[in-house]
Amino acid sequence: MAEETTAAVAAATPGRARATTSSGGREAGAPVATVSPPSLGSLDQVTVRMPADGAYLSVLRTATAGLAARLDFTLDDIEDLRIAVDEACAMLLGQAIPGSSLECSFVLSPDDMTISVSVPSLNPRPPSGDTFAWTVLSALAGTVEAQAGPGDRLAIVMRKARPSSGSV
Repeated sequence: MAEETTAAVAAATPGRARATTSSGGREAGAPVATVSPPSLGSLDQVTVRMPADGAYLSVLRTATAGLAARLDFTLDDIEDLRIAVDEACAMLLGQAIPGSSLECSFVLSPDDMTISVSVPSLNPRPPSGDTFAWTVLSALAGTVEAQAGPGDRLAIVMRKARPSSGSV
């Protein structure tokens, strides 16, 4: 497996990361982004881990926008994904174990972006798919599903296809 690079993501300087070692060199509780370098023929994957607290969601919205822009999503799609990630986090934070971490994983392919947001929960209950909030989330993010487990983790997985760049 490729060596992973860990970076502390500073909320005050969106878009900039400070490389650190996995053993330290960053503040306790600070958001952390893990970037897995792609091997030949693989997909890019970025994981952001931060305290399960709404105060840190701006870091996640910024990361979402930056990664979507990297894949040439339209400005409207980028904004939709920012809102979708925020909405998914809002659905999960109410069930998160106090003091735990929220984890957001982005898998980037040439054709789409898959975003998985998860939190540990004492009694994970997937959000109901027939609510207004779920309908809005599905409209913003494309394909959406909720997953409970493994390890008492509650997750929302969203997949948004990149618009084709060819002309009709």
